[in-house]
Formats: sequence, C-alpha cells, structure tokens
Amino acid sequence: MPQASPEMPHQRASREWARLERAEHALWRNSILLLVVLALGLAAASWGTLRTVPAGSEILPVGLVILVALFGAYVWNKRRELNELRAILSGLYEATSNPSSESQVEKLLEVISHSQRGYRELIDSLDHAVFTLSPDGVLRVANQYMAEVCGVPFQELIGQPLDAFFAEPARKEAQQALARLLDQGNYWSGRIPVRLKKTGELRYFDCRFRVVRSSREVMALNGWARDVTTEHRSEVRFAELFESLREGIFFTSPEGQILDANPALVRMLGYGSKEELLAHNFREMYVDPARRDAIVKEMREKGSAQDRELLLRRKDGAQIHCLASGFAIRDNFGNLIRLQGTLVDVTERLEIKKRLHDEEEFVRRLVASFPDAIAVLNRDGNFTFVSQRIEDILGARPQEFIGEFIGARAHADDRPKLAEVFGKLISGHVSQIQLEFRTMHADGSWRTLRASAGPLFDEAGYITGVVASARDVTESKLSEQQLMQKEKLTAMGQMMAGVAHELNNPLTAILGISDLLRERATDDSTRRQVEIVLNQARRAAAIVQNLLAFSRPATQGRAKLKVEDIVQKALQLHQVALKQKNISVEFSASDNLPPIQGEMRLLTQVFSNLIVNAEQAISSVRDRGNLRISLERSDTNVSVTFADDGAGIPPENIGKIFDPFYTTKRPGGGTGLGLTICLALVKEHGGTIEVQSSPGAGASFRVLIPVASLDSVPPWGPASQASFVAAHSLPPGVPAALVGHSALVVDDEDSIREIVQEGLTARGMKVEGAASSEEALSHLVDNSYDVILCDFNLPGLKGKQLFERLRSEAGDSAPRFVFMTGDLLDPQTIAAFGEKGAHVLQKPFHVSALATLLTDLLAPQPVKAR
Repeated sequence: MPQASPEMPHQRASREWARLERAEHALWRNSILLLVVLALGLAAASWGTLRTVPAGSEILPVGLVILVALFGAYVWNKRRELNELRAILSGLYEATSNPSSESQVEKLLEVISHSQRGYRELIDSLDHAVFTLSPDGVLRVANQYMAEVCGVPFQELIGQPLDAFFAEPARKEAQQALARLLDQGNYWSGRIPVRLKKTGELRYFDCRFRVVRSSREVMALNGWARDVTTEHRSEVRFAELFESLREGIFFTSPEGQILDANPALVRMLGYGSKEELLAHNFREMYVDPARRDAIVKEMREKGSAQDRELLLRRKDGAQIHCLASGFAIRDNFGNLIRLQGTLVDVTERLEIKKRLHDEEEFVRRLVASFPDAIAVLNRDGNFTFVSQRIEDILGARPQEFIGEFIGARAHADDRPKLAEVFGKLISGHVSQIQLEFRTMHADGSWRTLRASAGPLFDEAGYITGVVASARDVTESKLSEQQLMQKEKLTAMGQMMAGVAHELNNPLTAILGISDLLRERATDDSTRRQVEIVLNQARRAAAIVQNLLAFSRPATQGRAKLKVEDIVQKALQLHQVALKQKNISVEFSASDNLPPIQGEMRLLTQVFSNLIVNAEQAISSVRDRGNLRISLERSDTNVSVTFADDGAGIPPENIGKIFDPFYTTKRPGGGTGLGLTICLALVKEHGGTIEVQSSPGAGASFRVLIPVASLDSVPPWGPASQASFVAAHSLPPGVPAALVGHSALVVDDEDSIREIVQEGLTARGMKVEGAASSEEALSHLVDNSYDVILCDFNLPGLKGKQLFERLRSEAGDSAPRFVFMTGDLLDPQTIAAFGEKGAHVLQKPFHVSALATLLTDLLAPQPVKAR
C-alpha cells in the first residue's frame, strides 16, 4: 500500500485557515441574525408602551432595527476586506514554498493600499478628533477633524507637539496629567478646556485617553476628543440660572427622594446646605402629604401640573404657602423616573394680598359710610368712580355717572366755574380747593353741593386725575339763609322795639291831650280838628303796635276764631279803595272750615296788608283787575289764598320780598315792612306764607294757619281787655265811680304824668305824681292811694321792684297797681302779674280807656253769701 506523502506546512495552514474561516462565517451570520430578531422583538414588545410616551418617540424601535441593519452591512463590508487580507496572508504562506511572482506582489500592494484608503476615509469622516501621541506629546497619527481643530493643514499637523497648537493646557500641566494617568491605570475620560494659540479662543472637549504599552513600556497614547463648547456654555448658563433663580427648583424621585435642589429652595425651606436638604424626603415637608400624592398622580397621568397651591413645613416648623409647577420625566419605555419642578414662596404675597384686601375693605366701608359722595375723574374730566352715596344725594345710581363729563348735570351758570377749578387742579396750580355749585337731582330739582377736591398722583408723581368729595348743602344753605334772616329780623326788631318804645310816650301824650281837647271843645270846627289829630295819633299808635309786634310778635289774648270772619272784616276795611280802583273781588270759602287760634287784630292786619299789596300790584299795570280770595282746609291748616292778576313778581325777587325794607314800589309808596311783618305775625301763629308768581300773570300769596286744638282757649283777662280798649277809641265820659278816689302816677316822663293827672282829675279823682320809685315811696309814707299807675321802666328802682316791695310790705292792703308800659309783654308775663294783683296797660293809650279800666278796678266787689 503506497504510503501517503507527507503534508506540507502551508497545506496544513490553508486547511486550518479554511476551517477557521467557516467558523467565523457561522459566528457572524448567527450574531447578525440574533441582533435582528432582538430588535424586532423589542419593537413589538414596546409598541404599546410607546403610545404613552411623548409624540415622536414611537420611531425609536424602527430606528433601532435600521441601526442594526446598517451595523450588519458595515460589518459585512469589513469582513470582506479581512477576507482579502487573509487571502494575502495565505499567499504569503504559499510563497514560502513557491516564490511570488511580480504580479502577485503588485496585487498584494493594491489590496493593502485600498484597505488603508478605506480606513483613512472612515476616520476622516468622523465629527470628532482621533489622534495618537508619542510619550513626549508629539502627534503621530490624526484625522482631518484634528487638523481643523488646530487650524492648520493636515500636512503641517503630523510630527508636531501639541503645545505648538494649544496655549492651554501648558506642557507642564499635560505632563502632570499623564503621570497621574499612568499611576491610576491605562484609561481616562473627562472634559478638558483648551485655548487655541492661533485664535485665542477657549474651547471645551470631552476626551478619552488609552495608554498603549509594550512590555510595560509606554509606546503611545491613543486619544478621542469631541468639541462640546456650545453644550458646555449652555450647561454653565443653566448652572448659573439654576443657582441664581429666586424660585426654588427641585428634582425628585416619584417616591419623594430629593435628587437635586438649587440654593433658593434650600433657603426657602430653611436648611443650612443642599446636602442637609437632600437627606430628607420631599413628602415629609408637606403639611398634608396626601396633597403631594394627588399632584404626583396628576403629573403621572397628564405629564405636568401648573400653579398648584401647597402648604409646606420649613425646617423650623413654620408653614409657608407655595405655588408649585412641574412635569414628569420618563425613560424610553415610558416609565416615570423622576419629577422636575419649581416652587414659589407666596406667603408674603398672600399676606400682602390679605392686607390689601383688608385695606380695600376698610376703604370701601369708609367710602360707603362717609356722609359725602366720593368721585374720581380722569385728566379729561370724566368720572371713573362714584360712590354709592351719590344716589342718596342726587337720586341717580353711580353707574350712570361713569364716563360722564364733570359739568354735564351742573347748572349752566356754574359750569365755567367747574371747568376753571378742574383746570387748576389738573395742571397742579393748586393742591386743594373748595367750591359750591348747583346740580340737577333725578327729580328735576336743583341741589347745591359743596365739594372739596385735590389732584390724584401716580407712583411717579404725575397728576392722573382728580379726587373729590361732595355733600348736599341745600338744606343747610336754606337754614343759613333763614338764620341770617332771623338774625337780621332780630336786629331789626330790637331797633324797632327801641323806636316804638320811645314813640309810645309822646304818642300817649298826644292821644291824652287830643282826648282832653276833644272833651273840652266848644264848637264843632274845633272838635273836628281835634278829631283829625286824634285819628292821626291813633294811626301812629297802630304803626307803633305793628313795630312792637314785629320786634316780638307775642300775641295777646288768643281765642278761637273763624278765618272767614277775619277776611271779611279786612275786605270791609278796603272795600271803598278796591271799588275806586275797579278791582272786583271773588270770595269763596269751603264749608265747615275749622276754627283757628289767634288774635283777630294781628290777623286782620296780615290780611289787610295782603289785600293792599294786591290792589297796588293791579293798579300799577292796568285800570281794572280781579282779586280772588279762597279759603279751604289743607291737612292740619286752614289756607287763605290771595291771587291777583297784576304785574307779578320777577323770579329773582321772590326770595327777597320778605326781607325788611325791601320794596319794588316807587319812593314813598311803601316802607318795605308790610310783608316782613305779615310773615312774622303768621309764624307767631304757627303758620307760614307761600308765594307763587309768573311775570306778567299776577302773584298768589297762600297763608297757612294751623287749626285750633281741642283745648279751650282761656278768656281774655283785664290786661288784655285794657290793651284792646287802648287800641280803640271809646266815647268820652266821666264815670261817677272814679269820683273821690285817689291815684299816684309814677312816670319819668313829665308829659305822661301831666296828661294822666289832668285827665283823671277832670274825672273827679285826687291825683299826685312822682318821677321815680324812690319819690313814690316818700309819698306813700304820709299818704295812702287807691291805685298806683306806674311806668314799667323807671330809672333806679324799676316799676316791677316797686310793686314787689309794696306787695311784700302791705300784702292784701296794698293799693291797686297798674303798669303803664311801652314794651310788648308776652302773655306769660302779663298772666304772672295778674295772679299777683297787678294789671298791664299798653302805651299809647287814651285817658278814657284808662278811666274805664280804673272804673272796673275800683268798683265795689260783691259780698259773698255766707
């Protein structure tokens, strides 16, 4: 059997190489197939989960499959190149036995060159620097990106030391870093700042270095560097922002473990350092941990939560109010891995808000309770705010004023004044101003407002508008006018009272002398002349009585009266004058008019004055006219209306017609006191006078007098009777009851004493006179008198004091006492004297009236039956 030839070494190598090649083929095929199956399985398994992750993430499995396919193609290409190298190596083995031909060598060199170009193109296409350094820092191998980083052509790069291109790190720092790398191992990665020499720019690179050794000797240093300058700057800015934000920023696990926090959050929660805070669970800091659970659930379901109110507990136990916002961070499979969010401490803001609310509520309540209306106007003069009080003042809701110009409702005469004041305020010429103006009420009436206003400033000190307060002073202005009128009337009354008092004494003398002359007249001519003097003196006495009534209209002897009787009596007094002026009178009175309580003489004077005014108003414009007088009941009053068709009263004069001495009549036509006295007398009776007039259409005076009460009015006393008698002439006579009686006349006026003495002496009385109370007392020491006639106002000891002294000394045996006074005493004073046995005789008076009074006083009193 032939013996097999021995196998050559290159044949064994070829067979072994073929076996290894088949094994490698199988390994690559199985690896690629396994990767594809795993990629497809992962995509199918995670497809449902990827629906819950943010939009666009579902492309990841597909991308993974594509990446695996590309990786397989890349590996297949490289495997082809390795096969070519193996073929070359196999040829080398064969060449040991068979010399290589020139063509085989050229083919081998071509394959090697093609493989080098492929690896060079692959390395140059990378977007990061790849290089190899010698132990002393000289570049041996580098790709094209490394040349671009260094800013030199690739041909000038290889063989140059690194410090030829980089100013930082310096050679010494690099050598120290290499020494540390060799001490720690063969691998290092990290971020290195690099400053380029060519441009001076500072750039940052993420680097990886691996030491290449041969028998523990360092042969080279392989490096990889990626430019992360933009990312680094963004990270720095984020870090600065993270550290400097006033809002607290946190990263926590879903369970609450704090992963990171900025300094603001550390300070907010009261901890000394971040490390101290990171040692706690965030859930523990919630006053209500269930609140965090609810927010985490919301972020898990919706992905985020915004502006949720929290109540957290600081390290010191104090509670703070926070607003939290955050969102969930998930992994590739959609699982929640951490929470990121911000916290804003709003405790102070809530306290400020509460204080502002309290202040606003205080201001609102203050404005609501303020008696004045508050308003705010912008620079254009339009209302931007009006308080509710305006509805009470002007009857309109505040909303109706918003946007309205300041003078829209003001009186036309007051609008220029408002515009002027507003201009001064808005220009800053004045800082505060007060004014009064008229504005229309919702019911159409005019109200007088008193306003105080000032400019409104913004935070920069610029005037943005005007704020004003206003109150209704219509009634107070009326009261002020009435008070001024009252004070004017009081002063006038005091003057008139003084004048009347001074006139009473001479009038009394004139009346007395005229009365005596009339009694002693021997012929009719003298008697008529004395009668004229007596009538004129009576007229003057009536004027004096009116002046006294005006100064203090205290009606005496009030009684229940029928108004229609008083009006009829006043008409009778002026019937002749009205007929002469062709003025017809229409009189109408309602049935069953209730009585009033008053004094007939004074009310007759009131109605007479109104009739005279009507007659003069008609006569001033036409030859004939009509006066309508109507009486009717009005609520609790009886109204008497005098309406004429004369010239009427101008509107501007209606408010003045009751002023003293105000008159529109021609000089000598009137004193201007008629209506003033009428109003005073009617007010004394508890009533008033209303006036209505239209120019050219006449005027209407309406007198309102309260009806009498159910209580009976006391009858007139002797003093009132004497006053009534004094005002009316009585027929002369010599009462026999006075003969033989004695009287003492005490008066500082010589004429009064003389007239009274002569008049009473003529009537058979024994009369003596005294000029003072002291002189009267000296007469009383040696003499006794039946009656003492005493002036009320005497020099020294007054008449009242004389009366009180005699009454205290003599008691019931004191002589009869009659006061003669020019003052108009009130009924209470007269009644008080009457209770003490004294009587009052009002000056001026007739001697005959005095004689009648003395006759009543000295008449013998009837003896009471036992």
